[in-house]
Amino acid sequence: MTAPLTADAHEYGLAGDGTADDRPALQKLVDALGDATAADGRPRTVRVPAGRYVIRDRPVLWRSGVSLIGAGRGATCFALSNPGAPTQPVPLAWFTTAQHGAGRDNHIADVTFAHFEIDGSGVETEEYEVLAKGLGLQYVLRGRFTDLYIHDTAATGFGCDFLQDTVVEGVLAERCGRQDPGEAMGGAGIGIGVGGWGPVERLAVTDCTATGNGTNGIFLELQQDDWIPPRGIRLTACHTEGNRYGISDWGADGLLVTGCTMLGNHVAGFDVSAQGTTSVGGRGGIVTGCVIDGNVGDGIALGNTPGPYAFRGNRVSDNGRYGYWQHNLAGGDQEPATDIVLESNDIHDNALDGIRVDAPLHEPAIFGNRIRDNGRRAAPASEGGGEGVTCGPLSLTDPHAAWLPGGHRGKTLTVGAPDAEADAEVTAVVTDNSATGLTLAPRRPGARTAWPSDAVPGPGAAYRLPDSPAPRTGLTAAAAVTHPYVHGNRVRDDGHPRTQTHALWIAHEATWTGGRVSGNDFSGNASAATRFDSAPSGGRWRDNDG
Repeated sequence: MTAPLTADAHEYGLAGDGTADDRPALQKLVDALGDATAADGRPRTVRVPAGRYVIRDRPVLWRSGVSLIGAGRGATCFALSNPGAPTQPVPLAWFTTAQHGAGRDNHIADVTFAHFEIDGSGVETEEYEVLAKGLGLQYVLRGRFTDLYIHDTAATGFGCDFLQDTVVEGVLAERCGRQDPGEAMGGAGIGIGVGGWGPVERLAVTDCTATGNGTNGIFLELQQDDWIPPRGIRLTACHTEGNRYGISDWGADGLLVTGCTMLGNHVAGFDVSAQGTTSVGGRGGIVTGCVIDGNVGDGIALGNTPGPYAFRGNRVSDNGRYGYWQHNLAGGDQEPATDIVLESNDIHDNALDGIRVDAPLHEPAIFGNRIRDNGRRAAPASEGGGEGVTCGPLSLTDPHAAWLPGGHRGKTLTVGAPDAEADAEVTAVVTDNSATGLTLAPRRPGARTAWPSDAVPGPGAAYRLPDSPAPRTGLTAAAAVTHPYVHGNRVRDDGHPRTQTHALWIAHEATWTGGRVSGNDFSGNASAATRFDSAPSGGRWRDNDG
């Protein structure tokens, strides 16, 4: 066959009728254009008119220099399925190290994937398979992925690794990781392995959206623990909502995250930890100008990093546990994180502490922040049931209640039918509440209900909510903090009632050594300005109000 620079898919045998298997024709076309590009060095493009193109039982092995351009989201759709190969993952396009020998000297170059949809709902493998992606390319040079809608894949939607001089923009990933049990590898909306090109990978991810995905909305993951965490990766103006984690840095160096929103994610809005394949946390990152709001667990969870890391000018609010949580997972880096910077953030109305330190910090700088009105999980224990109590897929209402608004945020609700045995009880997590109604988190990302099955507890169901924990502070140190700089923060509670018990609490298991605590406003908290269960050692404490 001849190999034009631009080929119309219909003219080369693709039907796009939603029934015929278009994979063989697409593979033949990609191979012919790839061979032509290899011969003359001129990249080719496949133009795919509107239609539904079935890719059945096998993925398309992609070729360097071949681009795939559709007629737009919702117009051109590639429907993936594997009815004849239940063990076979079926991404639309793949080229990997393990299957095809991909590497720096055997890569995909000069490709664009744009303006189409990938529907992964037809792929169901016998066991969870991390390769059951929407797109699964490795070692891409000068790539562009733009205006793609990827949804309902069994594993990660956009699962491409080692992207050099590449732009990922306008990708919408919804309900991917459908078969991921929640804590397996992959299962993200946008998952990008890093490190294969060396210490610098020039990658921009911009204006992407990831909602309701099984694990992460967007994550970067170092793929081998002996590789150097790469610099050069930027995330800008992205939105993550209702995933297990919003945005995760599992092994980059100097990741820049700017102007992103991370809302309603189940574990954390932004995460740095040892969760990835290599148990290597990110380091050197900067997160600025982001809204990290209403996550079921923590707003920011940072750990397993040697540091530094900086958070500047972010809003971290209404999260179901801590606004910022410093911690370490077992199996990752345990050394004190050095040079963590929290500057000019607005950290407010989180359920427990505004900032919680449960892992060692060395020379942290916490300055110019507004840390206010935290400790919202202040409502006492409550129980009820009987007449008037009703449950919805994501709610419980008791017209006889008089709860403190927001006072049950992050609590575990236990519900059972009246007179039911204890083993009939089910639980759900409260994301917020009014005086008479509880809003509940979906039981897992992408689910439509909070309940373990689709069955909603019936009218009059008995329920109970636990008591509030205390203290709930603006800043808690529960680990070793050495030579901190805490200056110019406004750490107070102006709410009615006040729920942030203290501005600063040094717990009995903590040590606070040296440093400077000065010029802070610690007044107006519910119980006292400070609480020292372990006395600080040395340092300069001066000019603090309260």
